[in-house]
Amino acid sequence: MQRGNTGIAFQHQLKTQRTRLKMLSKEPWLLGIIILLFISLFLFSVYPILQVLKLTVYDETGFQFDKVAEVLNAHFLQILWNSLQLGILSAVFGTAIGFVFAFAVTRTQMRGKKFFHLIAMLPIISPPFVMALSMILLFGRNGMISSGLLGIEDSDIYGLTSLVVIQTLGFFPMAYLNLRGVLESIDGALEDASLSLGASRWEVFRTVTFPLALPAIFSSLLLVFIKSIEDFGNPMVIAGDYSTLAVQAYLEITGMYDLKAGAFMAVAILFPSLLAYMIQKYWLSKKSFVTVTGKPSQASKGIGDKRIVWPLFAFCSLLTGSVLLFYGTVAWGAFVKVWGVNYTLTLDHFKYIFTLGLDSVKNSLIMATASTPITALLGMLIAYLIIRKNFVGKKLMEFSTILTFAVPGTVVGIGYVLAFNEKPLLLTGTAAILIIAFTFRNMTVGIEAGSNSLRQVDASIEEASTSLGANSFTTFWRVSLPLMKSAMFSGLVYSFVRSMTSISAVIFLVSVNWNLMTVSILSQVESSRLGVAAAYCLILIFIILIVIGFLELIVNRLGSSKRGAH
Repeated sequence: MQRGNTGIAFQHQLKTQRTRLKMLSKEPWLLGIIILLFISLFLFSVYPILQVLKLTVYDETGFQFDKVAEVLNAHFLQILWNSLQLGILSAVFGTAIGFVFAFAVTRTQMRGKKFFHLIAMLPIISPPFVMALSMILLFGRNGMISSGLLGIEDSDIYGLTSLVVIQTLGFFPMAYLNLRGVLESIDGALEDASLSLGASRWEVFRTVTFPLALPAIFSSLLLVFIKSIEDFGNPMVIAGDYSTLAVQAYLEITGMYDLKAGAFMAVAILFPSLLAYMIQKYWLSKKSFVTVTGKPSQASKGIGDKRIVWPLFAFCSLLTGSVLLFYGTVAWGAFVKVWGVNYTLTLDHFKYIFTLGLDSVKNSLIMATASTPITALLGMLIAYLIIRKNFVGKKLMEFSTILTFAVPGTVVGIGYVLAFNEKPLLLTGTAAILIIAFTFRNMTVGIEAGSNSLRQVDASIEEASTSLGANSFTTFWRVSLPLMKSAMFSGLVYSFVRSMTSISAVIFLVSVNWNLMTVSILSQVESSRLGVAAAYCLILIFIILIVIGFLELIVNRLGSSKRGAH
């Protein structure tokens, strides 16, 4: 009986797939686009990662596990533990700080919420190792605090402690943004009802607010953990003898010229980060408690008790003060002659960049400007196909789109070197490989934003277009895409910021002709030219802020014209 049911289910599924193929054959343009997308996703998302996996266990003679056995020693296990330990500590501290920050901003009557929110965004739009550079300027051998204020000579700030502090300050905004949305959506009437029944503020928090936020807390832990273990820039600058997998993979390839050992190190990062991402996306995202039911409820005014508000205000002030101190130090370092020795104001570092280092600034702008619109449009197109169309392999397409986003940048960079280093796919050293890497690594956020936007739009609007004779491409271009404008611009902003600040993937892909700002910053730090590095960081942040402001202006104008039309 069970075999019969299985056979019937299989036949039904086969019939469904045939029906879908028949419907696609009626729209050759749509079928062609889907096939082209599958080929592109395989070539630029799946194939490079397969090449990394292949290199670790396979060569010309067949499967070889000798190198795995050679690399899999006590030294490797120590590096693996270092990465996991750093990830766990940063995730715990970053999520805890993000939760308190989000709670203060969303659930209290604390003043200065907009200011605190604005400062919390700084680490998101800046290069990944600004915090590490600031740590050296503040607490290094010639640090303003360690040497200038405390008189400590030969201050050693390299190692785990500094890394945890830097990653906590750099990654807590991710947890904050994730938790803020959830805490804002909790119906305040639940807390008010608990208070009216005699519960204290602590009991309300422990029995109502905190349990409702638990899925988002676990989600934030996993997101910060992923960012921490795949972080390349900060450990490269300030880890010292505390080796991590991302940095060790790079050193094995560029220092030891051992591509197989580097690939194995990269694979070691791949599995925990990919597992954590899949848990966050496919399991925790479904673990939520609905508190907004559609029934009218009175909005909660938030906590006004000074015994709660003032400590939270002090905490947020201390945190934002620390962020401002770190970024202010970089800004100051860009305008002084020699940090820790000669604090005379100068523009020499900027002159150096605009005479000898301007190519990397131009290249970064060209690469980001070229990849950003492609990424946004591709993200919207794939979102439209996944949400609105039924075709064979839809789940496979969805999985392929998140692959290069979920895996560490180190793995992507090594994979691209392996996959596109020989004809007919010889792209290494060209601008094309950088644009492709940016596009396929960043488009996942655009797909998510576009999918969420389409889920809120009634499909009957697009069905009306189809019933009037429009094909799928015309419907997408004239109906769906205009409805996804806000999501598209979110994708544009994210893609541009990530393209300008990326380091872990592109460190393997840059060349003499196509060097980028982030790689130049890292090179300046390694050469102890901290003033030039700080000036690069300021220019990069300034460019990003201008572009975000420009995109925001466009969004506002589009919104105004849309309202005017109605």
